[in-house]
Order: sequence, then C-alpha cells, then structure tokens
Amino acid sequence: MSASAHHPESVTVEVRNLRKSFDELEVLKGVSFTVQPGEIFVIMGPSGSGKSVLLKHIVGLETPDAGDILIQGEPVPNSGARSQYRMAMVFQSPALLTSLTVGENVGLYLSEHRLKSPGEIAAIVAQKLDAVGLKGLENRAPNELSGGMQKRVAIARALVIEPQLFLFDEPTSELDPLMAVTIGEEILKLKNRTHATSIVVTHDRTLAFSIADHIAMIEDGQILFVGTPDEVRRQSDPRIQKFIHAELTPSKSLSP
Repeated sequence: MSASAHHPESVTVEVRNLRKSFDELEVLKGVSFTVQPGEIFVIMGPSGSGKSVLLKHIVGLETPDAGDILIQGEPVPNSGARSQYRMAMVFQSPALLTSLTVGENVGLYLSEHRLKSPGEIAAIVAQKLDAVGLKGLENRAPNELSGGMQKRVAIARALVIEPQLFLFDEPTSELDPLMAVTIGEEILKLKNRTHATSIVVTHDRTLAFSIADHIAMIEDGQILFVGTPDEVRRQSDPRIQKFIHAELTPSKSLSP
C-alpha cells in the first residue's frame, strides 16, 4: 500500500514534542511523529494512553501546553480558529442528529453554510451515501440503522467536506467483528478514492494491522515506536509485545 505522496489533496502532518496536562495529570509527554501525504497512519495503544487527546489536538479542539502540530508546515490554529486545510473527524460515537433524516445529516454542512442549492446538495448526499454502501437511505431515520451503518453515515457526512485530512477516533468501537471489518474496508477505499491523509486512533489490533501504512504505538502519553505493521510485530519492546499479543486466558477455576 503505497501512499499517494504527490496528490494535491494530501497533506503532511507533523507533531513535535507535544505536551498536555489536565490539572496535575500529564496526559501527553513529548509526543512526536510525522504522517506522510496520503497514508493511513494508525495510533494504537491501550485505553487511557492519550490517543483521543492527541487526536483532539490535531483537529484543533485542544491547545497544547507545549510543542507544535504542523499541517503542510503550517501550525494548526488554536481552538475556535479555522484551518486553511479541510479536516473531517469521525468521532467514536456517530453523533447523528436524530431529529434529521440520514440525508439531512449527511448534507448538514452544505445546507447550514448555504454552499450549494438544495438540488445540488441532494445529488452530493446521494453520491456520498453510495460511496459508503448506503445508497437510497436518505429518508431513513438514524435510529432505524445499525451501529455500523450509522458509523458509515458519519463517514459520508465527513466526505461531503472533501477533506484533505481524515481523523477517526476508535472507528470500530461497539461494533461486532464483521461490521468492524466493513468499516476497515471503508477506510481503505477512502484512501484509494480520495487520496486524503488519514489518522486513525484505535486499540483494535485487527483494524490497525489490516489498514495501516505506519503504526505509532503509544503508552502512558509517550510514543514507544513508529513503523510499518511488520516492523511493529517484530519489535522486541515487551510493552509492545504484551499489547499486540494480549489474549484472554480461560480461568482454571471455571473448568468442570
């Protein structure tokens, strides 16, 4: 899987020595990495390791105590300011508005900002829903859809922005294994179709190893290692090996 390095819609993301504390708790402890244009970069680690906080910094929802985040060499604006680069974030929860139809949810950005006519919006919405395998579901209510389908509606809504940078926060959480595979396939299709740069935060090892060009292993607010999936598998660091090989051992006390 080679990244589309020279595609105009791709952006480079650099995180340099990022630090963040909440009250006395240091959550990010000097995090640094570079995401190449057009690649899928996965940040993987246990719950509470700082993954989601890191993602919120990249999208501009949090301001670091120290360090820099650069997109195409330009600093990410502080909270509230708009970046000149198009970013879309797919949150852990699909966050669909239940008072709106699926189609209205997907077209919300365009209609709220009056960027297109109603006819143009309807055509764009139909195209984006088709792209995530939900053709013809415009008039359905979000609560009529499964969790996985709602997640795909959220991806279609993000696609409307035509982002140069996609951010996914735990995209397979609360999904059954089959739907988790489907979401992973959607992320790969997005890469091939849009050439956008993608950053995916997850503790889903199957997802990470199946979609990533590079994986950053994070634990306790620090990056342990960045490499290809094969390089991560070969890492001798016991913390990495423990995470990627963790299995549930049946309790002997439960034996008949």
